[in-house]
Amino acid sequence: MERAGKRGIVLAGRPYHIDPEINHGIAELIASYDLAVFTEDSLPIDFEPERPLRVVDQWVYHSRLYSAAEFVCKRNDLELVQLVSFGCGIDAVTSDQVNEILDNSGKLYTLLKIDEIANLGAVRIRIRTLISAMNLRQEQKILPDPKPLAYRRVEYTKQMHKDGYTILAPEMSPIHFNIMEPVFRSYGFNTVLMDNHNRAAIDTGLKYVNNDACYPSIIVVGQFMDAVLSGKYDTDRLALIMSQTCGCCRASNYIPFIRRALDNAGYSHIPVVSLNPGGLEKNEGFKLPAKLIIEALKGVVYGDLLMRCLCRVRPYEKKPGSANRLCEKWREICVDSLTGAKNKYTHKSLCESIVWAFDHLPIDETIVKPRVGIVGEILVKYMPLANNYLVDLLEREGAEAIVPDFIDFFNYCAYGPQYQAEFLGGKKSSAITSKLIIRLIESLRKPAVEALKASKRFDAPISIYQIAEMTKPFLSLGNQYGEGWLLAGEMVKLIASGVPNIICIQPFACLPNNVVGKGVIKALKKTYPESNIAAVDYDPGASEVNQLNRIKLMLASANSKLAAQEQETPSNALVDKAAPTPATSAYLGKRSEIPDFV
Repeated sequence: MERAGKRGIVLAGRPYHIDPEINHGIAELIASYDLAVFTEDSLPIDFEPERPLRVVDQWVYHSRLYSAAEFVCKRNDLELVQLVSFGCGIDAVTSDQVNEILDNSGKLYTLLKIDEIANLGAVRIRIRTLISAMNLRQEQKILPDPKPLAYRRVEYTKQMHKDGYTILAPEMSPIHFNIMEPVFRSYGFNTVLMDNHNRAAIDTGLKYVNNDACYPSIIVVGQFMDAVLSGKYDTDRLALIMSQTCGCCRASNYIPFIRRALDNAGYSHIPVVSLNPGGLEKNEGFKLPAKLIIEALKGVVYGDLLMRCLCRVRPYEKKPGSANRLCEKWREICVDSLTGAKNKYTHKSLCESIVWAFDHLPIDETIVKPRVGIVGEILVKYMPLANNYLVDLLEREGAEAIVPDFIDFFNYCAYGPQYQAEFLGGKKSSAITSKLIIRLIESLRKPAVEALKASKRFDAPISIYQIAEMTKPFLSLGNQYGEGWLLAGEMVKLIASGVPNIICIQPFACLPNNVVGKGVIKALKKTYPESNIAAVDYDPGASEVNQLNRIKLMLASANSKLAAQEQETPSNALVDKAAPTPATSAYLGKRSEIPDFV
């Protein structure tokens, strides 16, 4: 190319984009304009790429993209065109970062979305526009100006902590997070849960987040930015906190999304604290004492217990609002217990008292309603704003909602290293640590489990090891992206425990959830013919009418089956715990195969 005095295009994309059936001959189209075409992995990169970047640089393919962009920034005769897949949230991460690298050095950036449409008319226009821009810049002698690329994040310092900076936190699950917020405050962290659960927050997210990013990313960033821009907080004494799971896709890139939004809005000075178990990021002013972690885990146990009890009795309450009032009363008692104020309960006695109180709440025991389990992506599953208040909708439509325990996600994340050590060459020490973490969590949950087992109305949760065993016939435990095998496991657990009606909810175009959620539904229905599963997508532009129609169709089938069962064997589904199916009994009977860490 240099010898011929030509210019070139680096056509960067996913490895499978090299397939002509997928790329629709875009490389040949570019070459037809007398431009040399290079793939990102063919470049003679002879320098050490600058790091760190704003995003989490976790995959080899992503690293090649970023290095290729940096290479292009150093040359006058190259431009970069990136191919992305339509609706891919992971591509939203890479495209933003590649754009930042090029833009920072004054280079052009062109993005082409690839889907099944083979007509290249729009692509041809984009390429011709790029060539025109290249020609104009050459005529005007506009040259690239490479600048340092390393991203320097703002750290949350000890001085900020001493100064009592307000730390904004998302309210992913109202019951759980409203218990944990006072716990953090009692340890000196001035945390404030955001209460902007409205459409304005979603619209703000669409403004500041790449719209190909998944719905949870848009909601969370939107809530943060809506709060920052609201004028309610002193932005010079403000920090944000967000969990970072060390996983793939947006699970580790929430925080980079938030930082990009802050940068674009002119609030780069606001630190974003990463709450993660893997040491991805550290902040000298944010270190959690071991006792705080234990108290927070207890808070999750209480939240699960209250959520389980509330959802079980509220559809049948005799006095409207009585279940919610009882839940709020015991939530305040849980907070008092965890923060040391008016603490007259032990952990065990508090779990027993909560279950006893809900066991004796006056309800109409003559009513029988279909029980509907809710599974899916973690934020959409637990945040009412994200799922259009699905629990309330189900109860209005005459059903009882069942939401799996939040703490099971912690156990699922902790379980991963055991599989990795056995099958993927992972460290045995990590597997041992995994078992110890699960043992700790289960020991904290044990009083709640025992109280639920002794109750007359409530079902008790089962071990993560049991859920794993129930999942194996349907999905490999190596599926650990996003909600991974836990999503399928929760569906199996619900069906096998007498809850065949399930709504599987996920963000639109979420690849992991489509594999581990929608992907196993057919196999589940084949094994459990009585199962009644509806998959519902959620995103900013989703039609609530379409969502409602799918849910109502599922409920119609559930009510029809329930009526048929009642004619055969009338019973009170609320007083009598749902009897496990033979499949559940078979799994739960294998006690010798399931490690007992409690």
